[in-house]
Amino acid sequence: MAVCVWYIVHDVATSIDFYTRHLGFRVEVAPSPAFAEIPCGDPHLYLTGPGQDMGGGAAMVAASRSRRVAASASTLTLEDLDATVARLRAAGCRFRNGAIQGGGGKQILLEEPSGNLVEQLEPGTAAPRAPGSGTRGGGGRLRAAGCRFRNGAIQGVGGK
Repeated sequence: MAVCVWYIVHDVATSIDFYTRHLGFRVEVAPSPAFAEIPCGDPHLYLTGPGQDMGGGAAMVAASRSRRVAASASTLTLEDLDATVARLRAAGCRFRNGAIQGGGGKQILLEEPSGNLVEQLEPGTAAPRAPGSGTRGGGGRLRAAGCRFRNGAIQGVGGK
């Protein structure tokens, strides 16, 4: 089953160009200038222009008046964040922040032409896990750090 993310964008053609040229998406369906479906493997983006007479953009007329049409974000997992960021910066792409190292890996927020955010994530583990795929109450790293558990909840750290 493909994961689908719907973005309302200022201009569908501009967004198609951005996603296909910079992020490896391809056009699967583009029946009108107001809509496109562009996949990159399993993830599919649905791009809709704001204020269209039909479809998802019809209810978003007010959003078309702002610089940023949607407050959406998606995540693309990649193998080499530094090389990807260098390539995208050289192509003139904009980022909302600098790269940061978090518990899940190294990440940065890429801003697409309509202001939607596309997180670029280099996972900190060899194989990224799907959300919810971890074991409940597993706590392997926490146990190794000296945490004690009771019924799946942390009860204390070390000798405390």
